[in-house]
Amino acid sequence: MPPVVAVRRAAALAMSRLLTLLLLPLSWLYAGVAAVRNWLYDTGFWQSTAAAVPLLNVGNLRVGGTGKTPHVAWLTQQLLDQGQHPAILSRGYGRQTRGFRRATSADTAASIGDEPWQHLHGFGGRVPVVVDEDRRHGLAELAAQAPEVTAVVLDDAYQHRRVRPELNVLLTELARPFWLDYVLPAGRLRESRRGARRADVIVVTKCPVTLPAAARQQATARALRYARPGVPVLFSSYEYGAPQPVFATTNQPPGPDQPVVVLTGIAQPEPLLAELRRRGHPIAAHHRFADHHAFTAAELRQVGAAVPAGAVIITTEKDAARLREPALHTSAASLPLFYVPIRVAFLADGAARLQALLTPLLTPRAVA
Repeated sequence: MPPVVAVRRAAALAMSRLLTLLLLPLSWLYAGVAAVRNWLYDTGFWQSTAAAVPLLNVGNLRVGGTGKTPHVAWLTQQLLDQGQHPAILSRGYGRQTRGFRRATSADTAASIGDEPWQHLHGFGGRVPVVVDEDRRHGLAELAAQAPEVTAVVLDDAYQHRRVRPELNVLLTELARPFWLDYVLPAGRLRESRRGARRADVIVVTKCPVTLPAAARQQATARALRYARPGVPVLFSSYEYGAPQPVFATTNQPPGPDQPVVVLTGIAQPEPLLAELRRRGHPIAAHHRFADHHAFTAAELRQVGAAVPAGAVIITTEKDAARLREPALHTSAASLPLFYVPIRVAFLADGAARLQALLTPLLTPRAVA
């Protein structure tokens, strides 16, 4: 590394640490408010409501992407494989509607949120997907409208204490684990690290498939400093599929070594970039927007105008949900636009261990 670059990086790191120290008093205040709120629920002063069917929550302690969407899909698929009739309940972050809404084929990311839209279409409509910022109200409406549901997967309800899950799955990203983070605004945590005590299982996400056993043991020990004794700590990675066209008019996926332009509106695009580089694709440009960004036609025209000859545009599955908005169709459908699907794969015996936690909560049913 050139000396000038090293000096600049050291200076940036020093400034980041100084800023963290300056913001810590505000973090302590934020953490204190969250701790009082949690204490009120833990002591029963404020009531958490159970449901008539098992509630399985997938959440995290930090703001930003830890991989909730593919882990919700993995858990839902396990329920389907066991003959259950699951539903997915989400807040529907980023949608332009309010209150309870059961997703239908007429919905878009704007009406239900990009992640619920992804689940609705990922399961081909076989799984009821509902959104409601008040999860308690959402569960009551879901029970009234879909009495056949035998289990509900809650997407991102770890801090939504008004409902009480039977299984709390806490996700934390290997590159940014909660045990090294601070509460907002000094860090990215929504509550203190002690919130991990509510977890029934901790999943360290976005791991390389070659993560050594020694590294897993070290991470497990760090996580268990804040979790309940004996809570399983599992490790998961992503399996990336072949690029898929966002629109039917685009049907020539990128070949080996073909340059790509990356378009993302997610919290952590780095794993996708690393996968594209691993596949040998030169990255001509990366148009990076904030998480859940609502793309505009003008932005897509600018992206399209800057695509080099012979290159295609690669985006994520979640971004593809927002790019399919009817208002964007004219601008987006003419672009060489592809998304890369992902699914969760657990390291070692992680899948079996999570299934062992899940099965006792469910009413036995014959697989259709």
